[in-house]
Amino acid sequence: METRQWPWIQSSLPFIGMVSAIVALATSMIVSKMAMSKGISFYILSVYSNGVATLILFPTAFLLHRSKRPPLSFHVLCRIFLLASFGCSADIVGYAGLSYSSPTLSSAMANLIPAFTYILAIIFRMEEVHLRKLSTISKVLGTLVSISGAFIVTFYKGPAIIGRTLTSGSSTLLYLQQTRNWVLGGLFTACACLLTALWCILQASILNMYPAEMIAVAIYCFFVTIQSLVVSLIAERDSTAWTIETKIGLIAVFYVAIINIAYRLYVTAWCLWRTGPLFVSLFKPLTIVITVAIGVIFMKDDLYLGSLVGALVLVIGFYGVMWGKAKEGRLYKGTESSDFEVPLLQENVQV
Repeated sequence: METRQWPWIQSSLPFIGMVSAIVALATSMIVSKMAMSKGISFYILSVYSNGVATLILFPTAFLLHRSKRPPLSFHVLCRIFLLASFGCSADIVGYAGLSYSSPTLSSAMANLIPAFTYILAIIFRMEEVHLRKLSTISKVLGTLVSISGAFIVTFYKGPAIIGRTLTSGSSTLLYLQQTRNWVLGGLFTACACLLTALWCILQASILNMYPAEMIAVAIYCFFVTIQSLVVSLIAERDSTAWTIETKIGLIAVFYVAIINIAYRLYVTAWCLWRTGPLFVSLFKPLTIVITVAIGVIFMKDDLYLGSLVGALVLVIGFYGVMWGKAKEGRLYKGTESSDFEVPLLQENVQV
């Protein structure tokens, strides 16, 4: 009986793993937003969380790759350092967007990453464009629809569907201030998505050159910690910001480091190895659902019409791109597929 059930359990593990990874991402956004609302600097949060994740990933990576540890050349280190510069920038800009807006907007805008990645893949000739093929038309239209949805989420806030309503005349100024911050947060988040797409393009070549992916990830996190530390020393002039005294601040640092960076990265990498990048990407829109549900139910966040409409358009465009890729036969891969050598860090940036 056990042998009959084992294949079913094995086939279900990638699905369970990706659901847990998306939950980790969504809850991390909310915990980070709670910490920043209490005065925690997103610069400091980035430094501390990446530092803790580095301490976790290094012994884990060398333990997992004790029998497969290729030589690490200076050329590979330089590429990982450049990759870390993209990741550090995306990390900090993403936190800035989150601080000005909400986890709902950040999770919705994250669906821009596949669209930006597809555009960059065309530019760098990693994707072929055949306008007479239905799959190419689907990917192109899906990319344009995704970008349109991002504009809706960013520039149209709309009335609150669920949450507080503004009733007094004195609250008009507050509403305008919130709207301006909402647009600024959306622009920051869109920039973070573009940086993440650039990051995905670069990391593919790194993992082709250095197959011990978890060691590369650990070195990457170390470089991100150093770079975010340098940026924080320049940008954060308040010396007291480096001392985290609030309980939610400490929780955010360790939660982001352990759950969002270390755990989610490992689970995502394992699912990528088992199923391929397309299967992993199909779970991205689930972030919106989880974030909105947690934010509205537990944090009393407002749910705005613009977020709902824009997120819906984003998801439609996203699945248009995914359908086009599935039409080309890339939905599911075996271990012999050439898609095995794919970016394993693409889920690691928080936007």
